[in-house]
Amino acid sequence: MIVEINNEAGILRATTVMNALRPQLNSENIVPILMKMMQNGYHLIGFEADGVIAAALGYRFTEHLHWGKAIYIDDLSTIEEYRKKGYAGKLLDHVKAVAMAHQCNQIHLDSGLGANRYDAHRFYLNYGFNITSHHFALAINK
Repeated sequence: MIVEINNEAGILRATTVMNALRPQLNSENIVPILMKMMQNGYHLIGFEADGVIAAALGYRFTEHLHWGKAIYIDDLSTIEEYRKKGYAGKLLDHVKAVAMAHQCNQIHLDSGLGANRYDAHRFYLNYGFNITSHHFALAINK
């Protein structure tokens, strides 16, 4: 079952699944980080199975000259023992419906490189995503 996660209790329930993708997140720091992001338009949904949030997807609406109105997926994570059960696909189906309802032109995401990401890449390609660019980042040291 897909659930909206938009309060402290929901965020704490999603800590384990978010930590599977973002190891820096834990029960002490996740709430203030995600609450601030939610104030700035971040949405978090989860797939509940066996009483736990087994998969989670975080997204935001964005608009660019080259994409038009789009949804950008920041996070898509599934707890290891719940992988390959279709939960991430159900979350993507939900976000696709949200995108269509909001007249978005596209859905975008970035995925890290490395052998540990191959299953995720295969999943995105099988879902219908295309690799359309290289993503570059410039760290600003303070």
